Amino acid sequence: METKAKNKTQLAYEYILARIESGTYGPGYRVVIDQIARELGLSSIPVREAIRQLEAEGLVEFKPYAGAIVSTINEKEYVETLSVLAVLEGYATALSSTHVTKEAIEELERLNEQMGLALEELELERFSELNYAFHSLIYSHCGNVYLEEQIKQTWQRMKRIRVYGFTLVPQRAKASIEEHRKMIRLLREQAPPHEVEQYARQHKMNTVEAFLRRR
Repeated sequence: METKAKNKTQLAYEYILARIESGTYGPGYRVVIDQIARELGLSSIPVREAIRQLEAEGLVEFKPYAGAIVSTINEKEYVETLSVLAVLEGYATALSSTHVTKEAIEELERLNEQMGLALEELELERFSELNYAFHSLIYSHCGNVYLEEQIKQTWQRMKRIRVYGFTLVPQRAKASIEEHRKMIRLLREQAPPHEVEQYARQHKMNTVEAFLRRR
């Protein structure tokens, strides 16, 4: 019985989280327990438990007279986290540049093409997923397990902050595809690792700079 209750809470948690991460429930959105319970065919209890879990993770907060609302974006944390990711991914991309295979480069081209299609359809969540897959494929060749773990943890932190850079700064999406093309070219031509690192780091910092300029 307890397991069944946990499953219902998990269902509600994943349902709300998916909408927060996709931007359907944007910052300040009021999360109505009874409405979600109806949508999922659940009682209010597991939904309430799910919201408490999301509150503990900083994604939801309770406001007087409003109830549960989606937390506002922590811009400082976003910039700091993405800046650290730029350093980690720059180094990982440099390490990977001497090991990446021809097949992997072909897959990078395919992923980048799919990003272009997702952008045409204005599917920014899909675009972000493909972007993650693109960079993950590169640094999977770095040969440093600890570095890979640190990058994955930083990406998870980005998800917790609940910000997709391309949603906040949509003009970065098109530029990112072009930058990916140059990154692929650097990998194919086996450019010096320091040049690859510098370009990969700046690629990520371009999003930080665009985010700061938008204000």
